[in-house]
Amino acid sequence: MSTKKEIRIGLIGTGLMGRTHSNGYNRIQNFFPELEYTPVLKVACSRNAEKAKAFAEQWGYESFETDWKKVIARDDIDAIDICTANDTHAEIAIAAAAAGKMILCEKPLARTLAEAQTMVDAVEKAGVKNTVWYNYRRVPAVTLAKQIVDSGKLGRIFHYRANFLQDWTISPDVPQGGAATWRLDVDAAGSGVTGDLLAHCIDTAMWINGGIKDVSAVTETFIKERVHAESGQVQKVGIDDAAIFHCHFDNGSLGLFESTRYARGHKALYTFEINGEHASIRWDLHDLNRLEYFDHSDESIVRGWRSILVTDGDQPYMKKWWIPGTSIGYEHSFIHQVADFFESLQTGKDCAPTFRDALETQKVCEAVIESANSRSWKDTGVEWTGS
Repeated sequence: MSTKKEIRIGLIGTGLMGRTHSNGYNRIQNFFPELEYTPVLKVACSRNAEKAKAFAEQWGYESFETDWKKVIARDDIDAIDICTANDTHAEIAIAAAAAGKMILCEKPLARTLAEAQTMVDAVEKAGVKNTVWYNYRRVPAVTLAKQIVDSGKLGRIFHYRANFLQDWTISPDVPQGGAATWRLDVDAAGSGVTGDLLAHCIDTAMWINGGIKDVSAVTETFIKERVHAESGQVQKVGIDDAAIFHCHFDNGSLGLFESTRYARGHKALYTFEINGEHASIRWDLHDLNRLEYFDHSDESIVRGWRSILVTDGDQPYMKKWWIPGTSIGYEHSFIHQVADFFESLQTGKDCAPTFRDALETQKVCEAVIESANSRSWKDTGVEWTGS
């Protein structure tokens, strides 16, 4: 008989992120058996009963529901996992916190900084465990990049540059709104690529390189009007299709960030590069198990970029998986976050990024939008503590 402590999960939202999170819950029992806590999938919630039922059966949830308020009200739920559109994050999280539930929330934390602040206030008042699913932190090569920077091997950091490029909204026939394309509806999403894609880049950047002090940004909406999927009416597009900003970090380094959904040929090109006085590192999501490293102290005749295959057992997370030289994938980053969250229940430490950490990313996103709208530099107000 198992002696593990059960954490009973209520999942709200059964789209792509609901799948990745559910896969994480299902896999940690096999690959992280030392954890004292174990997830029990109690209920999956979607507004469509047929979809919710099918999802629950596929992923092993004991029941399904169509009203998220009923999920939060259940006594047999310990943790609420929010996988819904951005416009519902605040209401669900605040209600869950008031009910004393742990909360795992998809990114970005909210549509606006004001909404995000209400969520932080709610979880801190209630004293409930919380985390935000910025999963790229938990790609082993990205975690290794942080370890290398923290070790001082790069020396003083001069530059951090990142981009996240897609091409799925180029056609003017793509609608806005609705279940499939809510990310193009400003009322549901809050912003476009800034909150959806740059938020990932910003979170990783501050985790590795420290706080961002100020930004100067430009944004563009290339297609000004789209048919709304629900009303059938042509409406103005309020989100940003592309965003570019440069910035100053607290450590004196410069940052350069770009994101767009109009880069033909790119489905999810996320890269970053960090240049220091002694060495540089760079990473590419398309080859996510590799970290490239350049060390100027190498002998000149062999000096050059080296490719580190991050699959050995002494590299982050990899001892849990296969033999050296064999790879893991995108889905494993969510498994790692589930495992880290459950480990945090044992240790009493926070599982970063917490709501408060994600609030700092929200500050940068808001400053990017404000800077682009005003065509001026904007201070972010970030208070980064390094978590």
